[in-house]
Amino acid sequence: MPTISLSLRKGLAIFIGLAVITALIVLFFTVDADTWNSLYSMNKRFFLLAFSAAALSWFFEALRFKVLVEAAGERISFKLGLYLTFLNYFGSAITPMQSGGGPFQVYVLYKNGVNVGKGVAVTLTKTLMVLFLLGVMVIVALFLQPQILAGQTLIEGLFGYVTVVVLGIWFVTALSLLRPKLMKRLIGGLTVWLKEIGIIKDALAFKVIRFVNREIDNYCENFRALFSSGLKKCMIALALTSLQLFCSFLVLPLLVWSMDLSADLMGVMMLQAVFTFVLYFVPTPGASGVAEGGATAIFKLLVPWNMAGVTALLWRVFTAYIPVFLGALVAIYFLDKGVNGEIERPYEG
Repeated sequence: MPTISLSLRKGLAIFIGLAVITALIVLFFTVDADTWNSLYSMNKRFFLLAFSAAALSWFFEALRFKVLVEAAGERISFKLGLYLTFLNYFGSAITPMQSGGGPFQVYVLYKNGVNVGKGVAVTLTKTLMVLFLLGVMVIVALFLQPQILAGQTLIEGLFGYVTVVVLGIWFVTALSLLRPKLMKRLIGGLTVWLKEIGIIKDALAFKVIRFVNREIDNYCENFRALFSSGLKKCMIALALTSLQLFCSFLVLPLLVWSMDLSADLMGVMMLQAVFTFVLYFVPTPGASGVAEGGATAIFKLLVPWNMAGVTALLWRVFTAYIPVFLGALVAIYFLDKGVNGEIERPYEG
């Protein structure tokens, strides 16, 4: 447990450190006297609506998770779904490419009676739904508003990199479902190669191969079950994902309106879709640093330069910092309980 806690603290420290340093740089280069005047005269009603939109996005995200678990033939309470939602934000914030949220959720689900195969199927389906909808929005955005990436050299480069990564994820997912034996051979071959060059020991290599073979079978079985007997609930989850993204993307225009500035709702949402799509695969923990700096560079297309930095940071407060903080509290609570079933007992039947 001390090792896990140390890793959590280290990841969180990197996330906070990058965010603070970038925020200070952003504020130094963007803030002037007019910035403070605009903040002082903000429309508090729109500001509160921005927070409400963020809270609604967490609500729909938790409900989506609950529905997907039910599609897999299991049941959890909405409260545990909410815990898992914030835990996902926290896990994503302390790991590169926001990769830690899913394993956190799978582990907690396992400790609450949901086997690993179903947990992996649920968390992967959730992620693929988000990437699918974001991908559709990005295509629509680039078709209707091609100027979004015009002149944004960094974002253009990141977008190309993200496209390759997403295609890779879809390829690996499809291969594991359609050709599980080939997937086992590939992973087994990689494990043997790592053993031969001395990175892992013989005993560990054997355990890894046996574990991977078992879990691929389990994962494929549960993934197919998820989209057969649970197809209706998967469609409901996809609709909830759309609502979650809509509420999350509504935060930015509400913040802009609170500053008495104009913002085209559709244009702002499309811009966020492109940027969010990129942030999913930034290598820093929780995309920290890149999110603040990149948002400032992009949001200058929406607001005056002296408000771009403040807008970017407020946007991050509502869409990242608050849920990450709540996720940290949930992680501390789970670690204190040992995630041993004391949080919630699985439903019978």
